[in-house]
Amino acid sequence: MIREFFAGVRILLRGFSMWRTHPKLLALGLIPAFIAFVALVAALIPLGFTLGSITDWITPFADSWLSPWRELLRVGLGIVIFIAALALAGTVFTALTLTIGDPFYQRIWRGVERELGGPEPSGETGFWTTVGEGIRLVVLGILVALLTLLLGFMPLVGGVLASVTGVILSGRLLARELTARAFDARGITTYTRSELLGSGRARVIGFGVATQLCFLVPLGAIVTMPAAVAGSTILARSLQDSREVSQVAAPTAPERPLAPPPAAMTAQQNAPRDPEHPSA
Repeated sequence: MIREFFAGVRILLRGFSMWRTHPKLLALGLIPAFIAFVALVAALIPLGFTLGSITDWITPFADSWLSPWRELLRVGLGIVIFIAALALAGTVFTALTLTIGDPFYQRIWRGVERELGGPEPSGETGFWTTVGEGIRLVVLGILVALLTLLLGFMPLVGGVLASVTGVILSGRLLARELTARAFDARGITTYTRSELLGSGRARVIGFGVATQLCFLVPLGAIVTMPAAVAGSTILARSLQDSREVSQVAAPTAPERPLAPPPAAMTAQQNAPRDPEHPSA
């Protein structure tokens, strides 16, 4: 499992290597990523400035607490709220960027498919399909943010547990959304896609967690997004190839001779024996 996790991280690094080999291709994804990044920063900065007021409003019962317990509670709650906001921001950024720049990212993943060789998928993802997948991603991101927020209220380990859970779940959502275009182009159904992602769960989480952590670096989301699209194409291809190899390598059970029916066996045992032929 650990080896597969780091295999997913290496897939993202292969996506980053495309900046060296195909800089013009990946540069196409910078503009929509920059637009989405500016929109999210414009929402997160006011949130950061108003965290104090928000935590005061949520915890009126702590007004009578002695210092420093009141401040520790509200600072910790503010950190948890901001962590949940960052978990949601990663999914919103991905959905918004892919929707805005769908034509650009179509060219990126097709270029990666040609680089990998083999038959190039001919399918395309329609605009409204992209919008629908983006809305689904945002809704799931809200659920992850709420779960992260609830975990943050746990005593002692809440902050660490909320951070780890938020990054892992958000990363898995990102990986699923980013691989959607490569799977759709191959005509892979939602059920089969879930099977493929489940068969390489550790690899998918490794890729998604690495992507999410890169998104948290200042301005890292802008540079990471084109590389993540390239890496997700490699990830989708690797998952499908692994499944095909496992299907070919699966051993077939040898055929067993059919046993005679019980009635026939009983009749054979009770049959009179020929004295001249004792073996009969």
